[in-house]
Amino acid sequence: MRIVIWAIAKKTAPGLEEAISEYEERLNRFIPMHTELIPPAQPTTDFQAARRIEADRVLQRLREKDYLVLLDEHGKAFSTSEWAAWMTERQMENISRLIFLIGGAYGVDKQLKQKARLMISLSRLTFPHQLARLILTEQLYRVFTILHHQPYHHES
Repeated sequence: MRIVIWAIAKKTAPGLEEAISEYEERLNRFIPMHTELIPPAQPTTDFQAARRIEADRVLQRLREKDYLVLLDEHGKAFSTSEWAAWMTERQMENISRLIFLIGGAYGVDKQLKQKARLMISLSRLTFPHQLARLILTEQLYRVFTILHHQPYHHES
């Protein structure tokens, strides 16, 4: 299994990209992972059309053995320990890529919500994709340090 983070976005600020890269490098010690930026729709006032365009771009990239997880403020909230247990279960499945999707500025089309195997929440707050990528990457690293009995996470 590989982990892939897809973000519907143009670019990331250099300072945040450096922080994200640091956690990606750490995470790659445990599991192959990388990030792909998916081009967003052109700026528009027709949010529904923009969401459909972005959904099509995502759906074209999906493969049969992919497991799509959508980040959404209305998704399931995990504690870090619960997320580690969930990840253990995914590692026992025949998954090629575990894909975490961070939606674009216009939100996510209902077609992607239906296609997702799980929707998770990093918070009830809405974050720009750059911060969501940083938080997600750090949390994935934290989960894998738990799974590999590394002293990064301190459970109370």
